[in-house]
Amino acid sequence: MVFISKFGILAFPVIAILGWHRGWPRRKTYALMAGAWGIVFLVSIYGPAGDDAVGWRNFWIIFALIGGAAILYGEAVRFLRRRKVPVEAPPTGAFREAELDRYARHIILREIGGPGQKRLKAAKVLVVGAGGLGSPVLLYLAAAGVGVIGVIDDDMVEGSNLQRQVIHSDGRIGMPKVFSAEAAMRALNPFVEVRPYHRRLTGEIAVDLVRDYDLVLDGTDDFDTRYLVNRACVAAGVPLISGAITQWEGQVSLFDPASGGPCYACVFPVKPAPGLVPTCAEAGVAAPLPGVIGSIMAMEAVKWVAGAGEGLAGRLMIFDGLYMEARVIGVKKRADCEVCGGRQ
Repeated sequence: MVFISKFGILAFPVIAILGWHRGWPRRKTYALMAGAWGIVFLVSIYGPAGDDAVGWRNFWIIFALIGGAAILYGEAVRFLRRRKVPVEAPPTGAFREAELDRYARHIILREIGGPGQKRLKAAKVLVVGAGGLGSPVLLYLAAAGVGVIGVIDDDMVEGSNLQRQVIHSDGRIGMPKVFSAEAAMRALNPFVEVRPYHRRLTGEIAVDLVRDYDLVLDGTDDFDTRYLVNRACVAAGVPLISGAITQWEGQVSLFDPASGGPCYACVFPVKPAPGLVPTCAEAGVAAPLPGVIGSIMAMEAVKWVAGAGEGLAGRLMIFDGLYMEARVIGVKKRADCEVCGGRQ
């Protein structure tokens, strides 16, 4: 009995540490803790009788009451924080009647509401890449009412893009992707401002360009550009939502070292060797996969701007479309990171 009870005491911090390290949802951590408590409590009831058994049974009852109260208090605090309306909302112009109707489903959401929609209208978001991931990202940011959307890409629309790059159309083959994307976004929502940059992102312009925006989303398919975007975001102090796909799998995370989280280079410090991670053109990609990952990126952007829910900062979401599995793992900053130095 004593051994089982001492084992039970150790189980709780172990579960908490594992949950934090692996990025488990709080509900999963709580469920495992409740299961561990149930086991040791049943042992205290049905195990060998004696003064020790009675003492341990009382201990576990008190432990459950105190632990449950602490969890309920924490959840209540999180609930109130989610409901809290910021004292100051970014200055914006009044919504037109057509905008109120357009964004009505957002406005009735408790976590977004009118203040959140105002923040979306006032936000400036830069999207790097107007391809597979950029397509759903740009469409949903425009649909959500993000006030200023920048998009930078030097490619032209090709027929092979249309299997997955849903922002483009057959009639726009040969057009620069940024102008094709601009046409689609303006057709979807004339109330947003689109800033197309038909050029390649380079080290000479990256930091200055990023500084003009509140948030950056990177959907490019080459590692040089990903590392360049990360360096620019760290230098400018702008959060980065990064997504990547190949074949049937994708991943998403939010990198914000200015707020204490890791940067992209903390998690992926070394660029893969040539040929180790093939591009979509080399390995193929399932048509809906960019839509899945890109939509998650857009969701993270809307949440971040509106201040809703819990984002992927400090966590990496991995999605496997072939076997329809998703998992989230914890990621941490590195003190020896060459880009952010592990500092806030």
